[in-house]
Amino acid sequence: MATTTVEPKARKRRRKTRTKNVSPLAPLIASRFNATQINLTPGKEHVICPTCKNWTPITGVLGTPVLVPHHTTPYQGRTTTPRRCSNSNRRIILDTAVDAWQADLAERTEVSSTVASRRPTRVTRKPRTAVAPAVMRIVGGLVDDKTARRLNEAHIKGCSACTIKDDEGNILGAADIASRCADGRRLAQLAAHTQRVGPARRTAQMEQEEWSARWERGLLLLHQLLWNQHAKAAGDADVQRIGDALTAMTQTLNPHKADAPQLTDWERADLMSAITLLATRQEQLERHRR
Repeated sequence: MATTTVEPKARKRRRKTRTKNVSPLAPLIASRFNATQINLTPGKEHVICPTCKNWTPITGVLGTPVLVPHHTTPYQGRTTTPRRCSNSNRRIILDTAVDAWQADLAERTEVSSTVASRRPTRVTRKPRTAVAPAVMRIVGGLVDDKTARRLNEAHIKGCSACTIKDDEGNILGAADIASRCADGRRLAQLAAHTQRVGPARRTAQMEQEEWSARWERGLLLLHQLLWNQHAKAAGDADVQRIGDALTAMTQTLNPHKADAPQLTDWERADLMSAITLLATRQEQLERHRR
């Protein structure tokens, strides 16, 4: 009778860490963690370890939930001197329902996405508008003594506070500076100032104009000097260029080869006109060089 041989089959091992060791530390309370510090998704329970601040799986959810043994820093188990975290195998009381945790997590996610828009923006202060100076101060450096005197006289004639009149309303003269209006005092000061600095200003203006004229004459003389140095070379280059153009046009008008393309009457007329203009220009350049 034939016998069948049954090959032994390894038993499937548990994927989660199973240990009877429990840390003597006080158990952690899930409700004391924020929704972002714990994950209660079925089959993916994790929590941030209060000691090493690493995401640590939770095992034994259906029995005695504890934190799985882990190291103090990520990937430290690969080093030669690993260090076990003190919260390994520490119990945790899952007193928070999954639905309540999901609702709290969704609310916190929505709040965190809109917190940037709810924060007050930085206030940009509007710069203060500078007070515009008086017209008299603006025109103070732009008018001469004659213009300042005319402005003062025109203001005196049109301002009742700056003139002295008789009983019939006739203008007798200008009032004292102390009794004038603000514009009248500024115009009087402007007229006195321009009258005092007028001669010096005119002298400086004449010197500036004379210096500008000398500068322009110097530039003109420098230009003429440079042109005289290079005039002969430039004239020779112009004559040579016109001569080369005349030679090329003459060869086109009278080709040496019998099989050369023939010109039409219109092309020949245009070519003759161009040759005439170039010849006239060459004659003028040669006359100028002499």
